[in-house]
Amino acid sequence: MPTAIAVTSADLVLPPTDQQTPTAAVLPALETRPLAHAVADLQLLLDRYGHVIVLCPTSLPKAAEQRLHAGRALLESDRIALVKTDLPPLGVAVLARQLRQLSVCDFGPGVVASAARLLAHYIYAGAVLGSVAKLDRVPVGLKSHLKGWLPGSQFAVLAGPVPQLVRVGPGVEPPAGPEFGTQLLLARGQLQTDWPTGTLAPRWQVQAVQEAPLPAESPGWWGTGRLVEFTAYLPDIAVLHRLVASVRRETCHWCGMELIGDRCAFCCAPLTAPLPGGSHAAGSHASGPPSAAAQPRALRSSRVPRALTSPVR
Repeated sequence: MPTAIAVTSADLVLPPTDQQTPTAAVLPALETRPLAHAVADLQLLLDRYGHVIVLCPTSLPKAAEQRLHAGRALLESDRIALVKTDLPPLGVAVLARQLRQLSVCDFGPGVVASAARLLAHYIYAGAVLGSVAKLDRVPVGLKSHLKGWLPGSQFAVLAGPVPQLVRVGPGVEPPAGPEFGTQLLLARGQLQTDWPTGTLAPRWQVQAVQEAPLPAESPGWWGTGRLVEFTAYLPDIAVLHRLVASVRRETCHWCGMELIGDRCAFCCAPLTAPLPGGSHAAGSHASGPPSAAAQPRALRSSRVPRALTSPVR
């Protein structure tokens, strides 16, 4: 039985990539619903799936996050993992779908939950913005702030894995992108621009471009409704599987769950000893994305499927 992957909004549930990819559970409006309802929803998921992984964006209202922690405490369950992520909304939706893909693989729930930190470093999440005047989640220089007030100004902003900001214009290079094959997902707001498909996609050599509805949280996250949000990601379950499988696994000394990285996502206990140098643990990437030399062999091997290394013509 696959582990349940839960999100906090229905618009974070992207269509499945194939018939085997399960859908996500939705825990909506946590901050406004009675606590008993939230507890009942979590209990239902536990009864049905055994383990539950809830993706908690850092933009989630504090009251909603507290409601999740309260529900977990009342159920006295170490089978609920509350996984925080600072990805923007469209990136959260992509990460949730990748975890849904992994949930039907031969990984235990502890590995799937802790894989979220690793996979986030291979998700290039950004947006084209009509203004950066109210953007507070990515560093913005004074000059960019001033130019943001000029009519017609547009900015390409990358939130992760490494924050970048450039002003869109002739001869300006897009933000540095992935060095491996990806697909690009777009969500259009009120900004009219073809820059993501006309400039970014060819420069990043993406294999395909798809579109999705703009998540309701996106205008608040980016500080403006005049935007086109984009996310480049690894689409192939075979590559995701090899990426996670290439990471050293550990056993949590507290709950016995198998995991990758330096902390159990279910009981939050840290490993008792540091990981050996040279292992590709998710925890070792906590401060930034891995370099090309440090990327797991799953992304560097010549045996990576051709479809993941050849850009769309």
